[in-house]
Amino acid sequence: SIFCSSVSFMPCSFRIASKTTYEDTFARVMFLKDVIENKDGYKVFYDGGLPLRREVDLQLFFRLTWFASVSDVNREVDNGRGPVDYKVSYGSKDATLVEFKLASNSQLKRNLERQVEIYEKASDATNPSIKVILYFSESELNKTNAILKELKLQDNKNIVLIDARKDNKPSASKA
Repeated sequence: SIFCSSVSFMPCSFRIASKTTYEDTFARVMFLKDVIENKDGYKVFYDGGLPLRREVDLQLFFRLTWFASVSDVNREVDNGRGPVDYKVSYGSKDATLVEFKLASNSQLKRNLERQVEIYEKASDATNPSIKVILYFSESELNKTNAILKELKLQDNKNIVLIDARKDNKPSASKA
């Protein structure tokens, strides 16, 4: 189980027993995806019914998943070629990068092609990087899928799409 009862002020603490920062990071990305898509977390990205479309909100939301981690979790790490959104490491022999993008980003294709590779070399990442793409509409999903297909990345498990649409999440009583 990812939960244990070692924190006195809470019934349990969040702890993931992973062998690498990649496994730990991927599990937390999937937790974030579940919260946004299935537990009304998408609402954080809306104001007055309109999507905020700020990558920084997604980055900060991700930071909240790192409670009780033994890993070193750093945001906007710049090792010489520009800042990667997150670098998660456990010493110098285990490092994973995470890059967040909005599907509406006009540079999405270029970023998927080159950006993270450059960060990996500059930061000595030892594990595959994880790219997280947040979308707010069917058209953004379609655009993203077309880009992934063109780049032959549609089956890449290290690219995680998160659905922040509000029009496809009806209440269970109305579904």
